[in-house]
Amino acid sequence: MHYTLKQIAVFDAVASFESVSAAAKKLSMSQSAVSMSLSQLEHLLGRPLFIRQGNRLIMSHWGQWLRPRAQKLLQDAQQIALGLHDQHIISGTVKLCSSQTAAEHLLPKLISKIDNDFPELRIEIAVENSDHVAKEVLDYQFDIGVIEGRIDDSRLYQEPWIDDHLVVVASPHHPFAKHKQTSVSQLEQAKWVLREPGAGTRRIFDAAIHGLIVQLNVWKEYEQVGLLKALVKNGVYLSCLPYLDVEKDVAKGELVVLSTPELNLKRHLSFIWRQDTGDNPLRNCLIAEAKRITR
Repeated sequence: MHYTLKQIAVFDAVASFESVSAAAKKLSMSQSAVSMSLSQLEHLLGRPLFIRQGNRLIMSHWGQWLRPRAQKLLQDAQQIALGLHDQHIISGTVKLCSSQTAAEHLLPKLISKIDNDFPELRIEIAVENSDHVAKEVLDYQFDIGVIEGRIDDSRLYQEPWIDDHLVVVASPHHPFAKHKQTSVSQLEQAKWVLREPGAGTRRIFDAAIHGLIVQLNVWKEYEQVGLLKALVKNGVYLSCLPYLDVEKDVAKGELVVLSTPELNLKRHLSFIWRQDTGDNPLRNCLIAEAKRITR
């Protein structure tokens, strides 16, 4: 079997864009050349790598099997080329998808450190809720993800990063703000504004009240943490948010953290990646640097 790196690169580009024309544009090739290269690879392997659905090319079972191996092969080839030209061994691009808390409070410092220590390593970032992060990583759209809490999917490897906790917050003018502790029955009576279902923060909060509160009075659900904080500051609502997201607001006296000893609001942030992607020196470097800055 004599496939070429060019054929592997064509396969990976078509898998990324689900389109021959988009892959051709990315690779600076003609559409006919991309189609021919893909056909040759499928003929060599004796397996269909894609299934056509309308205008899209969706990976077949064999294509899904090949994708992580193809990406590792291309990455190794890039490292060889860079090494032969005496460039830094940690060189290339890592595509990272992160939940909001990590993206806002932890990733800026991490990126600054990597830019300083590993100038040839580039990090592309997208921000989603934890469920969407997992989906994007599973769909090969990103090399690595950062999620809140845990994910139960055998296809994903989860590496703990940093411990964190959520807090229930209110306006300083809220009646509960004067209490030393807030009971479960009081929480049940309150009006709430919360993160949307699928967010790691919401999942942990729902788990904390499970079996304690039968019916929660949820008025609004939003993706944006800033909007939730504004509603709490200017209204009669409670919310449950990561402490990292409200620390400055509490210090300014704009929000109050309620004492809720009956709720377990501990959590951790973790890195996730597909089990089948094998070892990746760029990913390993990113995780090692992330742990250094939060030690």
